[in-house]
Amino acid sequence: MAGYWLMKSEPHVYSFDDLVNDKTTHWDGVRNYQARNFMRDKMKIGDYVLFYHSNHKPPHIAGIARVSKEGYPDFTAFDTDSKYFDASSNPENPRWIMVDLEAVKPLKTIISLLELKENPKLENMLVVQKGQRLSVQPVEKKHFEEILRMSETDLDA
Repeated sequence: MAGYWLMKSEPHVYSFDDLVNDKTTHWDGVRNYQARNFMRDKMKIGDYVLFYHSNHKPPHIAGIARVSKEGYPDFTAFDTDSKYFDASSNPENPRWIMVDLEAVKPLKTIISLLELKENPKLENMLVVQKGQRLSVQPVEKKHFEEILRMSETDLDA
């Protein structure tokens, strides 16, 4: 049974179009323990991901991705030249984890944060909660399906 997630990226750093062009990518640089734990302990190959553009006007869900490789050490934490370098993390005892994603398809119609907030069926979705800034968060299947409905996106087409 597939799991469902929402992952945030700033489109000027890495957009859904970038993922479509690259076909697959590693999701590096997550430096929040709760988000790391989701990637390390919960995300499984085949899980669906709502690709969310944050720090954008308007913030929105742009597309669907899928987990293609389960959690493994985030090598950017070991790279002294990386902005994600963490001196307390090393290959023998990695502190940070990443997963690989593959593009599935763009949403037929992007869904803005405002549209998410205005839909009563999504009122319990984490991304619409006040103060919720987590970059990797679980999504309930019913919320995932409602977003597909709102965006007129068919995963099977």
